[in-house]
Amino acid sequence: RLINRGEGSQVVATIKEFSLQNKACKADPILFALALCCRCSDLATKEAAYKALSDVCRIPTHLFQFIKFAQEVNPNGKGWGRAHRKGVSMWYENYGNKKGGNLLLAYHMTKYKARFGFTHRDVFRLCHIKTSYDALGYLVYYVCHENGQRESDWEMALARREEGLPHLELKKVAALVKVFKDAKKCTNEETMKLMILEHHLAREHVPTDLLKSRVVWEALMRHMPMTAMIRNLGKMSSLGLLESDSFGESLAEEKLKSKDLLKSARIHPFTLLVAHKAYSKGQGELGKLRWQVNPNISNALEEAFYLSFNYVATTGKRYLLAIDVSGSMNAPVMGTPIITARDAAAAMAMVTVRTEQRCDVVAFSGNQEGVTKLSISPQDDLDTVLERISRLPIGSTNCAAPILDAIQSKKMYDVFVVYTDSETNVGSVHPSKALKNYRTTSGNANARLIVCGLASNGFSIADPEDPLMMDIVGFDSNAPTAIHQFVKGNI
Repeated sequence: RLINRGEGSQVVATIKEFSLQNKACKADPILFALALCCRCSDLATKEAAYKALSDVCRIPTHLFQFIKFAQEVNPNGKGWGRAHRKGVSMWYENYGNKKGGNLLLAYHMTKYKARFGFTHRDVFRLCHIKTSYDALGYLVYYVCHENGQRESDWEMALARREEGLPHLELKKVAALVKVFKDAKKCTNEETMKLMILEHHLAREHVPTDLLKSRVVWEALMRHMPMTAMIRNLGKMSSLGLLESDSFGESLAEEKLKSKDLLKSARIHPFTLLVAHKAYSKGQGELGKLRWQVNPNISNALEEAFYLSFNYVATTGKRYLLAIDVSGSMNAPVMGTPIITARDAAAAMAMVTVRTEQRCDVVAFSGNQEGVTKLSISPQDDLDTVLERISRLPIGSTNCAAPILDAIQSKKMYDVFVVYTDSETNVGSVHPSKALKNYRTTSGNANARLIVCGLASNGFSIADPEDPLMMDIVGFDSNAPTAIHQFVKGNI
């Protein structure tokens, strides 16, 4: 609709802003919106969208998904027209201007070889990419002739090329590609270990057969990013890498307890809570993966959970949190079934209490459709909060109740947040009307309401015409980002 109204350029600017400033919870909607702009009939919008392609699609995975979306939104079009071919070709060419240049492109092209039904070879064929005897040209040649054809032309080009930065980059890229080729053919775990340590190879560069090797995983673990390490703790434990008093155990504990790593990785406490629950279970949700739980690793995850509270960005807003304390809160969270709705609500309440200076917490408790104060302090741990919740009598989950209570008590809040399972009842006053009444009586026209149906697969509380109300169906590691951005007014 915005494109049709002639506002396509603003759409592209918003897409670029959300991508570069990490305002988007997931890349999918951003890439889909960009594909719509690239495939529209407005020339100014299309030109701006293709120029933004390199900024929005940071890695090949994003590019492949964008191409897939571009085909889906234009099923009856001409396919790969001139603008589309040029835009995709420029995505590869622009890598040379990024930090890391074509060496980074070589690393990414070999790490993310295929996604969403596309390979780099497919894309090169479709976009008719044109290169010369330079670093990018060598990568195109490598991808299109990966089965071992002669490279005499390139050997001659390397010999003839004049010394200088382009020649140096070409030699470095060619040397790095040789490393990736050797890694692909490697069958010895000690040789693979040395290659990983010297060239910082990723898991995707390791042949499948060697991914069963403890030696290889020990090498991968040394330079593995925090998020990837947390995700693979179960796998590494299944290989015996995290046994008691082992190097792997020591390294995992050191990383998990590192304040600097937790801060730089920006891992939310909710993500660490999920990781702790998943690891402590000793088996994966899917497949046959099993492992012996190491208590020291489990304790390190718990410690990381509490340390990560220090690095959650504050919003500076005034909160009233309302928590459902009914027995049905023991239901698994939709989207994160490893934890219960009660655990998720308690953890999120702790995050807000610890990071925001002004936060009150109430519970839907008692015989009436009202709320009862729930005492949570910044010093409380998760077990303490859960124990207090369990002691409260069950009440009706009337989503308007905390707002009506704030009107009656004349308290000032900027944000109302309701955490429930799938009970999103509406009493005599609808939450949207209660919020409008609160804005009028308090004078705070920007008061917001967020309703989280943690175990729900669909509900509707928010007024579609009110941009300051938000429903969250289910909950996962992206939800805290959505809440933060919504409260700050970014979405």
